[in-house]
Amino acid sequence: MRRYRQPVFRLARASVGETDEALDLVQETFVAAHQALPRYDTQRAMKAWLSTIAINKCRDWARKRAVRRFLSFGFAAEDQADTLPDNAVPIDDSAADRQELDRVTRAISTLPVNLKEPLVLRTIEGLSQAETAEVLGISQKAVETRLYRARAQLMEKLNAAKG
Repeated sequence: MRRYRQPVFRLARASVGETDEALDLVQETFVAAHQALPRYDTQRAMKAWLSTIAINKCRDWARKRAVRRFLSFGFAAEDQADTLPDNAVPIDDSAADRQELDRVTRAISTLPVNLKEPLVLRTIEGLSQAETAEVLGISQKAVETRLYRARAQLMEKLNAAKG
């Protein structure tokens, strides 16, 4: 856990865009990994195996969230006021850096799942193209294509947010 908790957290945070939810997903990932340990293939990299579990936990979270949103549709807008991001001007540079990181993380979390996952695994977690393909069950060429599209959409979102 000590070795892989930070990479799993970064993966979850980039996927869901919320720190508290990401922490819960890290815990769920390690619980699931512990339960599945007898089935672990030692020929496979531990980081890739844990990333697969984390991705699946993030997908489950997204499905549950979509259902909750659908069921809660129609509630008053003021109920959601405290979930809006705070766009206050930062006091110092470190606050500005954290704010920028949060902005990018939120933008990544809004990407479609098929683009978000390869982006997070390759650029944030540093998995190779082959490992990313293995985790996602797609070809290396598909990873390359999805990365290109993810980066293009991310730049559009970040530029639109600035302007």
